[in-house]
This record gives sequence, structure tokens and C-alpha cells, in this order.
Amino acid sequence: MHLHFYENAPEAVLLIFLIIAFLQSGIDKVIDWNGNLSWLKGHFSKSPLKNMVPALLGIVTATEIAAGILSVIGLVHLVLYDDTLFAFYGALTSCVALLMLFFGQRIAKDYEGAKTIAIYLVPAVFLLFLLQ
Repeated sequence: MHLHFYENAPEAVLLIFLIIAFLQSGIDKVIDWNGNLSWLKGHFSKSPLKNMVPALLGIVTATEIAAGILSVIGLVHLVLYDDTLFAFYGALTSCVALLMLFFGQRIAKDYEGAKTIAIYLVPAVFLLFLLQ
């Protein structure tokens, strides 16, 4: 079987980046749900989102885990079959998750946090560009 890592190395590296970022983040939110919820309630206490934090945390958690899983499947399909479909959906779902996080940071007026999210968005968008 011919592995397609060499000809898809940039895409593979970026997928690994997204896998690490989103599986770690999503799993952390599941394992420490109460700690994350408590911190986020304080973080959004003075924002219009203050009453929606539990639901939004669930949505963000599910989106991050989906992004990580799609990126894993995408990496496998890219390396084994030179197929980019799942990789594209992993990158796109990652971008959606990052945009949700960015929106939340801006609403909470955490501009430093928003800048950090923007840094993650650059490689995710670049991966979308490579895969289209």
C-alpha cells in the first residue's frame, strides 16, 4: 500500500495541529465540565450570553470534538487514500468552532483571548485553502 504522506505533508501537519487542539480542548471540557462551566459563567457574567452559558458550552464542546474526530478521519483518508473530503470537513468544522470561540471572546470583551483565537484560525483557514 502506498502512503500519501509525502505529497500531502502540509495538509497532514495542519490536520495533526487541529487534532491536538480540538480533541484536547473538547475532552478537557467533558472531563472538567463543572470547572469549565463555573469559569465561563464568571467570564460571561456581564455579557448578553450570561444566561446561555451551559447550552453554549455544550454546543462548543460538541463542535470541538466533531472537528477533532473529522480531522482524525481526514488524516487517515488523506494518508491512506489521498482523499481530502473528511480533511476538508475537519478543517471547516474547526473554523466554525474557532469563530464561535472568537465571537464569545469578543462579546465578553476579552480582546486578548480573541487575539489568541485568531492565531489558531490562521492555520485552519490555510488548511481549507490547501484542501479546496
